[in-house]
Amino acid sequence: MLALYDWLRRCRKGSELLATLNLAADRPGLFHPDEALGPPLALYHRPCRRCWIYPAADGGRSPYCTACHAVAAGETDARRRVRRAVLVWGFVNRVPDRLYPPSSSVCETYGVHRADDQRFLLALNRRSLKPWLQELLLYHGTDLKGLLQIFPTTGDSHRGCMGDVLAKAAHLEARYPADLLRVRFFSNAYHLFAADRKNDATGAPFEATEFLRFLEMAAVFRSLLRPEGQQMLYELFDLKDVQEERFYWGRFMGFLSPEARDMLDAWKIRQWPKPQVRLLYDLLDYVVYTV
Repeated sequence: MLALYDWLRRCRKGSELLATLNLAADRPGLFHPDEALGPPLALYHRPCRRCWIYPAADGGRSPYCTACHAVAAGETDARRRVRRAVLVWGFVNRVPDRLYPPSSSVCETYGVHRADDQRFLLALNRRSLKPWLQELLLYHGTDLKGLLQIFPTTGDSHRGCMGDVLAKAAHLEARYPADLLRVRFFSNAYHLFAADRKNDATGAPFEATEFLRFLEMAAVFRSLLRPEGQQMLYELFDLKDVQEERFYWGRFMGFLSPEARDMLDAWKIRQWPKPQVRLLYDLLDYVVYTV
């Protein structure tokens, strides 16, 4: 019998993962079938073409077993959310009783799976990441320790495998001591496979409060600087000539509003290293524009 985590690792696309999480909440018995294993692969008989374990439904007329057929049907609704979804794989000293605190109405969640007393998988709208993390630290910040790995889904393409990404996240979960709550953020799901490379800042660990501060800075940055200004600033960091950089920086500061200019001066953003700038821009898709 497969556990729910085994079913999640069989998901090739992000839409399959979201559909599996939804079905696990609505129909918990679906992924614990009591039926026997399917027949071995033969010319006229074969098991489910997706899980390759259980027999095909409808007496073999369907290509999938009952559970896989439900997942395939649920993908239609999940495709509308997969582009906006972000996943949180948590390895902590104790999974909170409520992963969404009482005021979680500000968070749009897509599903949750508690693997055991220390591990959980949470899917939510990426714009809900900041309020969710704020609520988590407010209610459990003093006693929660471990690692939160945050990454998007693999989208709806057939390239790659969402299950492999989950397995890699589980492989990386115990790399740091459990003395505080840390966060590793990956702007692309496949960046997890490069997290072990030396001299690579991808997925650098942050304290949870420090990462929340970056999310708040991204929200201010997106609200005070217009999209064309954001693009101009990013291009300034690619300039190699010092005199050219000084010239264009002066013109850029004249283009900005007084509020945006004061923001960049207060942050001393010209002195930021390139990985920190890239992180700020990656987080822009995870925060809400405010007037």
